[in-house]
Amino acid sequence: MNTRSVKTYHGMCHCGGVRFTVETDFPELTMCDCSICKKKNALMVKVHESNFTLLEGGELLTEYQFHTKTARHYFCKVCGIYPFHRKRVTPDQLGINVFCLEGFNPEGIPIRHAVGAAML
Repeated sequence: MNTRSVKTYHGMCHCGGVRFTVETDFPELTMCDCSICKKKNALMVKVHESNFTLLEGGELLTEYQFHTKTARHYFCKVCGIYPFHRKRVTPDQLGINVFCLEGFNPEGIPIRHAVGAAML
C-alpha cells in the first residue's frame, strides 16, 4: 500500500538546462526491458501530462523515436541526459526518470518490470 502523499518534485538534467516539475505520490516505479530503456537503465515513474510542467530548456531537448515512432524520448542536447519520455501505449502519460528528481529516494517503492521488448 502506498503511504506517500502527492507532492511536487523538481527535476533537471545533469547540466541544469532542462528543468521541470512533476506531481506524484509514486504508486510504483517502472523498469522497462525494451531496447532503449535497457540501454539507458532508467527507473521511471508514470505521471499524467497534467501533472508535469516543463519550466525551462525546451529548446535544449532533442527527441528520439524508433520502432512505431509513437513514444517520444527526450534528451538534453547539452549533457545527453534522458529526463522523460511520452509513453507509447498511454500518450497522455509521461515516464519520468526519477534519477533526475532532486532529493528523491526510491527506497521502499515497489518496482514493476515492464515487458516492453515484447510490444509489437
